[in-house]
Amino acid sequence: MSLTVSVIGAGGKMGTRVTNNLTKHKEYNLLFCEKSDNGIQSIQERGFEVTDTAEAVKQSDVVILAVPDVLLGRISRDVVPMMKNGAVLLTLDPAAAYANELELKNEITYVVAHPCHPSVFVEKFTREEHEDAFGGIAAKQDIVAALFHGEEEKYSIGEQVAIDMYAPVETCHRITVEQMAILEPTAAEVVACTTAVILKETLDEVVKMGIPEPAARSFLLGHIQIGLAVAFRGTNPFSDACQIAIDYGKEKIFRSDWKDVFEKEELDNVLKKMLQTQQA
Repeated sequence: MSLTVSVIGAGGKMGTRVTNNLTKHKEYNLLFCEKSDNGIQSIQERGFEVTDTAEAVKQSDVVILAVPDVLLGRISRDVVPMMKNGAVLLTLDPAAAYANELELKNEITYVVAHPCHPSVFVEKFTREEHEDAFGGIAAKQDIVAALFHGEEEKYSIGEQVAIDMYAPVETCHRITVEQMAILEPTAAEVVACTTAVILKETLDEVVKMGIPEPAARSFLLGHIQIGLAVAFRGTNPFSDACQIAIDYGKEKIFRSDWKDVFEKEELDNVLKKMLQTQQA
């Protein structure tokens, strides 16, 4: 089945990734929409034409909003009223949907899909796969998708477009928008990315203390892999001495109530800050 798919923000970083993959599928009639001069230039340099947003949206079966979270609400208010009945709106992050920032229209279906990104444990056979940390180029990844509003039959269309635009995809895990919001921002960004920044600051700190940077980097990155393997895969138990160090680290580094970030009130609060609906 041939589908007309418009990508809003097709010249941005995420829009470029999305369109690079979707252009590999002949069943999609792709329309590139972009307002920024740099984005327009990027699209044209790749050999494509830019279509007026209103013209594209009115004829599209699927509209992809490849724009920053903070713009999703405003752009959806412009785009959704122009969409034809029975079309699918596909967003790439759960924040705006969860926070009810998206413009709603009963006659269209809303699907949210987000990449899991290639796992640290995924098998990689080529340099291209190894260098594709984000996913969507060479390394296999899973994705998550949710039906926010609309028809089940239309959801399957949005899910397939998501699988194609995030390819190569192994598994699409269907969850709810609320579950996706718990995963990101809370689990992935508030916890995991914060921990990653702390690990980088740890490297910087020991280098300041006089340890050669190459030695410190090799030692820390190797032990990060071991820690992840033990914690997530149970390859071996942590030694008794290491467990004592972990307990000491939890007491010294993390607040005892840190898991409060998973409470709904905290999730709502961080999303308001991220979407700039209140003063951060």
